[in-house]
Amino acid sequence: MKLQALTATLTLALSFSASAGNWPQWRGPNFNGAAEEKELPTQWSQTEGVKWSVDMPGISGATPVVWGDRVFVMSPDKQKEQLLMCINRKDGKVLWKQSVAGGMVEKGRGNSTSPSPVTDGKTVWALVGTGQLAAFDMDGKQLWARDLAKDHGKFAIMWTYGSSPLLFGGKLYVQVLQRTPAPNDYPGLGKADAGDRESFVLALDPVSGKTLWKHVRPSDAIMESMESYSTPIPHTQGGKAQILIAGGDVLSGHDAETGAELWRGGGINNKKGKGGGEWMRIVPSPVSAGDVAVVCGPKQSAMIAFKTDGKGDVTESGKAWAFDERKTPDCTTPAYHDGKLFVLDGDVQVMTCLDAKSGAKVWQIALTLDKSKGREIFRASPTVVDGKIYSLGERGTVVVQKESDGSQISVIAMGGEEGARSSIAVSDGQLFIRTTDKLWCIGK
Repeated sequence: MKLQALTATLTLALSFSASAGNWPQWRGPNFNGAAEEKELPTQWSQTEGVKWSVDMPGISGATPVVWGDRVFVMSPDKQKEQLLMCINRKDGKVLWKQSVAGGMVEKGRGNSTSPSPVTDGKTVWALVGTGQLAAFDMDGKQLWARDLAKDHGKFAIMWTYGSSPLLFGGKLYVQVLQRTPAPNDYPGLGKADAGDRESFVLALDPVSGKTLWKHVRPSDAIMESMESYSTPIPHTQGGKAQILIAGGDVLSGHDAETGAELWRGGGINNKKGKGGGEWMRIVPSPVSAGDVAVVCGPKQSAMIAFKTDGKGDVTESGKAWAFDERKTPDCTTPAYHDGKLFVLDGDVQVMTCLDAKSGAKVWQIALTLDKSKGREIFRASPTVVDGKIYSLGERGTVVVQKESDGSQISVIAMGGEEGARSSIAVSDGQLFIRTTDKLWCIGK
């Protein structure tokens, strides 16, 4: 057992150190929206402080990922091809682009290119919401492809599937928490696609794409509350790796090697069993915050921290603390750094800093924004780095705050149409900002 614990700890440490200076997946090198970077810019404009910008062929909520001199980003084009694009970090030129699948589906401002890619510096993996998953080498050669929709049924998600794949410990994890029976009016579904579905977590071999295991994840949630847009997040407890899964009215911890469910905590749907409780889908991903795992309830429900050493139902026995001020996120995932959680309620533009051990409020501040065009909603998750918090609004407004007290340093309009939802990536002193029409590299 001691050897297993040591192996798990070393695996997690190597996952962090191997990606130092890079932003290899949606929540960065530490899976928590934070990185140990220095000398990042706090003042720039659309013309000053810009290393380069490149036009994007379509709108996507996927966050860019960065490794070395390459930046990878998802985008649809006018023909509804769902593209993985590789950008030269040095000059912003498109090195290559490959279609993961055609038939992009959309609803509202979201579409099926929302999942962020993931890379280890040798391979880049891309998943799209129509169910196709593909691996490419760094020069754009396809290594393998899977059609998960063909294997497991088209995804039944009301606002299009948005979970990103997770690369961790030599496995590629994909979660699909969805509605059953599948309605035939969901994006990409027709009468022939309606019917029963399973919610599940897959672990794949990153080299071959073959399924290592599939864990069916039951839930007593109903209708839209079965659905989740969150991404699996790794966590360690007692030196052993877990995978955190949020959705279906619960947060659960799973054995990273087998997928077996270790524990689950409920109470995150504050309307469960009441009017409206059937529409409480989960958008924010869970957060591994030291000894606890944190989940944000839907639609400004409470944030709850669970201890992760329990077994079975830990709804009451495992609850470490709860934060319930309705200043919690509906969509954004909190960032975690230096024992603190940085929580953005993007609907009312309030940032709160919490102590991760106790849940105590350290500070809370409302963002000061230009309201001449009305309120700007924030759907992108905050990034914490270099003593600063970077957040991106749907109109392309970047807000920079001090990590210590939340005071605003700058507010910068990056332009584009309304609908920017991509979190800001950071690598080697540069910011990578995806607005609706451009990818920007800010810094030297």
